Amino acid sequence: MSLGVFDSGVGGLSVHRALVERLPQADFIYYCDQANAPYGGRPGEEVVDLTRAACERLFGLGASLVVLACNTASAIALRRLQQTWLPGLRRELGRPLNVLGIIVPTIEAATGLPWEHEAERRGEKVEKLDVIGVFSTPGTAASRVYEIEIDKRRQDVAVFSEPCPDLARMIETGASRAELAAEIEGHVAALVRRIGRAPDRAILGCTHYEIIADLFRQALPPQTPLIHQPSAVADSLAAYLDRHPDYRIGTGAGRMFLTSGAAGDASALLQAYWGGPLRFEPVPTAAG
Repeated sequence: MSLGVFDSGVGGLSVHRALVERLPQADFIYYCDQANAPYGGRPGEEVVDLTRAACERLFGLGASLVVLACNTASAIALRRLQQTWLPGLRRELGRPLNVLGIIVPTIEAATGLPWEHEAERRGEKVEKLDVIGVFSTPGTAASRVYEIEIDKRRQDVAVFSEPCPDLARMIETGASRAELAAEIEGHVAALVRRIGRAPDRAILGCTHYEIIADLFRQALPPQTPLIHQPSAVADSLAAYLDRHPDYRIGTGAGRMFLTSGAAGDASALLQAYWGGPLRFEPVPTAAG
């Protein structure tokens, strides 16, 4: 058994690296659906179908848990899969299975409150709002998941999302740091114009963006801290596994990197981020 990590592309490596650091003895399968990436601009039903197919492949390869290291898939597909698909698959395979997302732990980190908490609606005027900026794909921004879920828990927080249509693709295709920096600076400036000032905090709401978090750090004012998804997800998953010891994730420290796209060595940007050689193998044509 193993722990599966899925993203449409290579951005999920940011979450994967944090999970490996937190659970070094676990066996991991990382799968990126580069043949269909990016998911951010796809219709919702396509995102659901592609995410389900990827999870099915990972379960077939021996995963007992799959982490959707993709904000778009987590925002659009996760609930549907948990409610309408997983119960039947568990009965069919006769073993514990689950799919977890990355938005819940991110919102818990952003609000400082557990997911179950809901704010009391007293109708009182909030004197000072804490403003959170979210940089994300168009799909995540259109879902308004961060606005909706943070508002449920904190009435003193306002959320502004800035969709970045090209940024994930630029990271996937190995754009230069100068090109990436210029793109990020444009989106930070656009968000600041809409808010009227710099955000008090910022969420990198696409796992690709964590790979170049230093460029966001340079573009944002020094007093605007970043809320880092990978560490929040790693903490949340470790706590989940403590509560659910029936999920077997292996003990051999295995590492498998699969892609539905072109196999081969990762880009220099990704290998520098990962901290060593990184090669993607073709995903098996049939899960076994």
